[in-house]
Amino acid sequence: MAITYKLDETYTGKRTTSMPDPDNEGKTIKTTEDVTDVIVTFTSDTPKLTHTRNVNVVLDSNGKYDKDSTLTRIEEVAAGVAHKVAAGVITPSE
Repeated sequence: MAITYKLDETYTGKRTTSMPDPDNEGKTIKTTEDVTDVIVTFTSDTPKLTHTRNVNVVLDSNGKYDKDSTLTRIEEVAAGVAHKVAAGVITPSE
């Protein structure tokens, strides 16, 4: 079983989310937060499934984002996802 992945965002250190405004129907509220992770979707063809989770980024000794090390970490997480799928911990959604 091969697990592939796609980064669902580009790491900037911030994430903006939106939600419905409870006081103004049809309007949304946007919130920006500091983050130290990226959202990644992992995909398997056999069994057919997708699994989305946050993966912590890697920072260098100066506290700067290390893209190459982060991609290595994501590949390690992908291996863990493959193991969990094989063990039946992560299963396809109905």
